[in-house]
Amino acid sequence: MIKTYAEALQFIHGRDRFKKKPTLTRMREFMALLGNPQDQLKMIHVAGTNGKGSTVAFLRDLFLAEGATVGTFTSPFITRFNERISVNGEPISDADLLADVQHIEPIVAQLDAQLGPEGPTEFEIDTALMFSYFAAHPVDVVVVEVGLGGKYDSTNIITPAVSVITTIGMDHMKILGDTIPKIAAQKAGIIKPGVPVVCGRLTPDALAVMDQTAAANDTQVRALDRDFRVTNRPEHEWGERFDYAWGDHRWRRLQIDLLGQYQIDNAATALTAYITYHQLMQTRVKIAEIRQGLQHTTWPGRFERLANEPLIAIDGAHNEPAMVEMAQLLRQHFSGHDIYIILAVLADKQYTQMVKTLMKVPQVHLVVTQFQGPGKRAAATPQELEDAVASHKHITMAPDWPTALKSVLASISADDLVLLTGSLYFISEVRQYFKGTDE
Repeated sequence: MIKTYAEALQFIHGRDRFKKKPTLTRMREFMALLGNPQDQLKMIHVAGTNGKGSTVAFLRDLFLAEGATVGTFTSPFITRFNERISVNGEPISDADLLADVQHIEPIVAQLDAQLGPEGPTEFEIDTALMFSYFAAHPVDVVVVEVGLGGKYDSTNIITPAVSVITTIGMDHMKILGDTIPKIAAQKAGIIKPGVPVVCGRLTPDALAVMDQTAAANDTQVRALDRDFRVTNRPEHEWGERFDYAWGDHRWRRLQIDLLGQYQIDNAATALTAYITYHQLMQTRVKIAEIRQGLQHTTWPGRFERLANEPLIAIDGAHNEPAMVEMAQLLRQHFSGHDIYIILAVLADKQYTQMVKTLMKVPQVHLVVTQFQGPGKRAAATPQELEDAVASHKHITMAPDWPTALKSVLASISADDLVLLTGSLYFISEVRQYFKGTDE
């Protein structure tokens, strides 16, 4: 019997992360034994290579601005596991998480006895906890982030009101496929019959997969740059401003507090999904609430400021497509500054290409280092990162990130930028160091 919060976390994290054969059969059986709590919920389903977390945050704050109660399911967490299941941005309490684990534990034991080594995975248990929690603690809408891929993700047993696919890029290739169309096909697996689909900035071959899948499911895609559009209105202040146009909805100078063209894309994608949801519910949207929701959105670890003078920021960019976006952001907002990047990456990522992309940005000084990888996933060593690129005078090594940060801070001026990036797990460690764990 699980009696404490610590035992509940141990129960969750002690499970296998993956099974050899992808399937939703086990998850459907799991939910049936719990009484199919997911069928009681109104949901928006969000998949994509990058941008999922920010898009979920924009959706959450758009609904919050109109006074709705919003549940979110996100991964990975930045500081504490409880963040994965949140209501109005507040993580589930330790007591509620413990009660939720105690509720599902007998079902997991039953499935283990029945399936042996093919019992539920860690993420299937996370997902089951979320569905059962929101069924027992009703909210107006739940925004559900896909864990990995789409087609075989454990969240993909739902029929949402709206499906969202943010971006398609090269990541998790061993699991999802080694081409954009193959990866797109996995993400398109969340498209359901008659459920409208909103897509962010996709390449033509990825969008073609979405259109074909939607047509086969008697629904339509609303795509950024084709059906709805944004126009960047750059300013020198922190944040971004943009115009939005989709059909009769035309609004100027919407403002967000997150940096980067890709955050404008995420905001517009979330806004289109939000409008689509209201069209389905036959309710109106109000521009004052939209402006308020977008402007108040924050998302930990997405070019998040930890200190000023010098500006120290963290960003969870952890794959090559995200580094391309990061390089664009740095060129646009920090072209007149020296940029010191402290990079730590998981060993299973395309770190060679990530380093090369960052080194193309003018004024970049790169310090490669390492951190404690999560569970069995190793972080790339500084030596591996250095070996990944040709000898470069602007690349140095450090044995760990606190040493790297100390050496960088000793040599920079007040108007330089220090950016720690390369992995969500890495920046989680950094964020806890700066902000403490008692938020």
